[in-house]
Amino acid sequence: MAPKKSSSTASSKSNPLFPSRPKNFNIGGNIRPLGRDLSRFVRWPKYIRLQRQRAVLYKRLKVPPAVNQFTQALGKNEAMTVFKLLNNYRPETAAAKKQRIKEAAAAEASGHLPDSDAPTVLKYGLKHVTKLIEEKKAELVLIACDVDPIELVVWIPALCRKMDVPFMIVKDKARLGALVHQKTCAVVAVTAVDVADASTLDLLKNLAMEKYNKNKDMIRKWGGGIVGLKTQAKLDKRAKAAAQEEAKKAASKI
Repeated sequence: MAPKKSSSTASSKSNPLFPSRPKNFNIGGNIRPLGRDLSRFVRWPKYIRLQRQRAVLYKRLKVPPAVNQFTQALGKNEAMTVFKLLNNYRPETAAAKKQRIKEAAAAEASGHLPDSDAPTVLKYGLKHVTKLIEEKKAELVLIACDVDPIELVVWIPALCRKMDVPFMIVKDKARLGALVHQKTCAVVAVTAVDVADASTLDLLKNLAMEKYNKNKDMIRKWGGGIVGLKTQAKLDKRAKAAAQEEAKKAASKI
């Protein structure tokens, strides 16, 4: 059989002035065209890699109910109502507290009765809030959903259920921290509110009792067990082959 002739003789000849230099887009090679997604080639910082690996592990491994309940954070609209109320009871800054004490001392020195009542504010800090829960002084407890390590707060929901104190799990520790003039905050407690906000607090307490304290599924439901895309494709392929085998056996019996 005769060899095939090339379709164009001109293309087979290379121009010595313009030699062919194919581009290599591997690492260390040519720069890729603009508009390409290069996130796969980024060397991410260690803390970002750990966050992503932890998220994958929480999906793959079976997560016990005590840990899995922290994935059931409050919804956006409900959280907006909660934080709108709590924003009225932010603690004093150090400067404001110093000024209040200074004014009270000046009033006492001049012979007037100072207004010694401290303002109603949020309580924060693990030890402080734990004591308030144990003494049943906390009206409502808010726990951040992303505390790391989770062991710091994993026991607080069980304590709240035992002491019959309403609690909620909210996003996130940075948002709670902003309420109390800190970078982050694991847990916040409301001990009292003004008369004007009493009805709102009652509604939130009822919501917390219904959604968290008395929610049996939250205590029993395990999390995780979600396989990856490759494993899922493999399982689907195996199930499809098994179904075809069963169909063949059924057909042979007929």
